[in-house]
Amino acid sequence: MNDEITIDGLRGMAQRAGLKLSDEELQLLLPGVNRSKRQAAELREMIAPTDEPAAKFNAPGTVRK
Repeated sequence: MNDEITIDGLRGMAQRAGLKLSDEELQLLLPGVNRSKRQAAELREMIAPTDEPAAKFNAPGTVRK
């Protein structure tokens, strides 16, 4: 299964974001967009959903003494 974004898919995303990009501009952007998508997927695989955060945030004034 190929999960890469196509030129048509990128064109649609750009239009929804209000961007007017030429086909040449989309072709230049496409490899970087797909590389970023792959990198994000790799990072998601590295982070297990069962991992606990390294620290706990307490908003000021909410900690009981």
